[in-house]
Amino acid sequence: MKTNATDMPDQNTALALKAARKKREARSRIYKHIFLLLVSVIMLYPLAWLFAASLKPENEIFNSIGLWPSEFKWDNYTEGWNALPLSFTVFYKNSTIVTLLSVIGNLLSCSFAAYAFARLRFTGKNLFFGLMMMTLMIPYHVVLIPQYVLFLKLGWVDTYLPLIVPRFLASDAFFIFLMVQFFRQLPRELDEAAMIDGCSPYKIFWVIILPLSLPAMGTAAIFSLIWVWEDFLAPLIYLNDIQSYTVPLALRLFLDQEGQSAYGQMFAMSVLSLVPVIIFFAAFQKLIVRGIATSGMK
Repeated sequence: MKTNATDMPDQNTALALKAARKKREARSRIYKHIFLLLVSVIMLYPLAWLFAASLKPENEIFNSIGLWPSEFKWDNYTEGWNALPLSFTVFYKNSTIVTLLSVIGNLLSCSFAAYAFARLRFTGKNLFFGLMMMTLMIPYHVVLIPQYVLFLKLGWVDTYLPLIVPRFLASDAFFIFLMVQFFRQLPRELDEAAMIDGCSPYKIFWVIILPLSLPAMGTAAIFSLIWVWEDFLAPLIYLNDIQSYTVPLALRLFLDQEGQSAYGQMFAMSVLSLVPVIIFFAAFQKLIVRGIATSGMK
């Protein structure tokens, strides 16, 4: 088959347009990567400044805008660990206990509530789901005083119970909504097949729904860990004894309004307080992406 001479310019034009389009797409990708790189630098700068400040002498932290210290003061880490009346090991242990129990409570209670809203039929389900969603719009400060009075009457103040027990009562509506959206994507034929085999709703949840919901459960666990580990307000209100302080409260002890504040040691301990969160997030970040993506599908 012969090609006409008149077809050659059209082919050359198409090839030229295709090459120009590829060149534009490559240039666009480069610009996007440069933009994302600049945004990443802006977002990571506070962490870089925190790490740099943890290695600076006291008189250089706020007097120099540069990140590179004139001398590396590694003693901020060793001195900061034992600078308070109690070792920082105690505060790490307290935060670990509160965080782990809170994460377990959130996963158990919120998954049960989400399973009921997503898979079961009962009277008033839509009403209760709407009331649950309305709690997302209520600021925490609105219920702060009533909760404190309730826990004071129960004798729970200065214990970990106000920080842990509500987690076992499905008090975080965000995680319930997240899991409801994920559970609704699972085929209902699985439930019907399990019911034919004689499975109860409780067994269907443990044997079928829960193993298929690892992305949503992982996302809830990671967010719960980050929020509880970094929570400052609730421990500040309910914990009075220094021996029960969590890490955020312990960091506040480095600031002395009447004397000299140990900023270098405080920043050093702040860096160490971020290590568990960063490690946990880096290890399970794929679950976050999968959980959010799948729970938002329609």
